Amino acid sequence: MFGLTKPTLPITTEKQEWVDNGFLRLATLLGAHRLLHATVTVPTPEHFPDPYDRSEAALRLMFERVAIAMQVNPAEIELTLLASANERTSGLVPFFSGKSSEAGGLYFHDPSSKAHISINESQMKDPMSLVAVLAHEIGHIILLRPGLVPRDDPDMEPLNDLLTVFLGFGIFTANSAFRFEQHDSYQSQGWSARRLGYLSEELFGYALARFALERGEAKPVWKSFLCTNVAGYFKRSAAWLAANSAPRLLSAG
Repeated sequence: MFGLTKPTLPITTEKQEWVDNGFLRLATLLGAHRLLHATVTVPTPEHFPDPYDRSEAALRLMFERVAIAMQVNPAEIELTLLASANERTSGLVPFFSGKSSEAGGLYFHDPSSKAHISINESQMKDPMSLVAVLAHEIGHIILLRPGLVPRDDPDMEPLNDLLTVFLGFGIFTANSAFRFEQHDSYQSQGWSARRLGYLSEELFGYALARFALERGEAKPVWKSFLCTNVAGYFKRSAAWLAANSAPRLLSAG
């Protein structure tokens, strides 16, 4: 009569299984050690010590740190700024999804030439989203360039988002999944909302909880960097995993 309410997941069973299978797939492609021993990157001077002034030079320094953390050689990637949506071509793989037609970042998929990604200059104003875009686009290079995942795979983009969690950049992509902004000036006031990426905040919350479970982190210190919504979904997911004695999926061997 007075029993405690059992924890519930913020996502459907189907989506929970998709995340679990996605981690297993990435472990098969890259090795479970990439998740188990990944350094969780957080928005602190320890991981991003360079001053950020929205300049192209600051972008390159940030790009180099993200690439190295994801074990990709930044010298093998050409990085450019994307001025407008008019510069896009059918040969690009967009990162941005939502109401806007502009892409946050683009990867030029041509294995016969040097890897090339472009970053929309509109992302330069938000360092959190900028890191998320960089991590996602570098993820394309990890999965697509060596042909680990077919470009036309129906799960290509969401799996690429999951890869950012797998490699320790989930704080940035989860916090950037939904951005709400308000403005208030002498002349006008209002708000805007946009979605960045392919996974929802709920899915990221569960993915991060599964990530922590796989690594044996009962109380990960990095969870304090999650935005309010994602932190709530993470807490619910972690409680569900614990209540159901969910086994780990990956092993170091």
